[in-house]
Amino acid sequence: MAPMKVYGWVVSPWMARVLVALEEAGAEYEVVPMSRSGGDHRRPEHLARNPFGEIPVLEDGDLTLYQSRAIARYIFRKYKPELLGLGEGGSLEESAMVDMWLDVEAHQHEAAVRPILWHCIINKFEGRDRDQGVVDESVRKLEKVLEVYEARLSGSRYLAGDRISLADLSHFSFMRYFMATEYAGVVDAYPHVKAWWEALLARPTVQKVMAGMPPDFGFGSGNIP
Repeated sequence: MAPMKVYGWVVSPWMARVLVALEEAGAEYEVVPMSRSGGDHRRPEHLARNPFGEIPVLEDGDLTLYQSRAIARYIFRKYKPELLGLGEGGSLEESAMVDMWLDVEAHQHEAAVRPILWHCIINKFEGRDRDQGVVDESVRKLEKVLEVYEARLSGSRYLAGDRISLADLSHFSFMRYFMATEYAGVVDAYPHVKAWWEALLARPTVQKVMAGMPPDFGFGSGNIP
């Protein structure tokens, strides 16, 4: 069977979500590098894969998928269902908790963290002004989110229960860049969150993917995709 293909640029947090899933699953895959600055995602051949002109895109035989969380779910359903709370040792309840915390990650955590990354890292390299008001508001939102996480993780090793799942792994890519900003110390106020993050960071799969994610998205070195 041919390896799966993943189209995109590896510094992207959305791409990293998929790469971590592939590494955790032990799946064979090939990264098809694309250039954001070169407009590869707007070319007809890529729009045929994803009509929204976004990355990542996964090809597995005749199947083409986009949206990073959907791709990660597919990978784990195929190779490692226990990371979705399914399969041996899983349950309907555990899989529901994985789904719930994935939604929390998408709609609460990423929504709070993303503006911080854009204003603190990306804007200065792309010649846009930093809006400190947006940053401050986003940090306040993140603190509220982390209060909820701290309460959950004080009674549970991982978000969906006592074993790691996609609900945890999905946080890595945006947290990686958040922890490269001057606001990384926010996490220190939440000891269970900090321990959870350090456990994620110690995983060999995460370390491998993070090696392709410079903290400045590659802008400082000029290695911009």
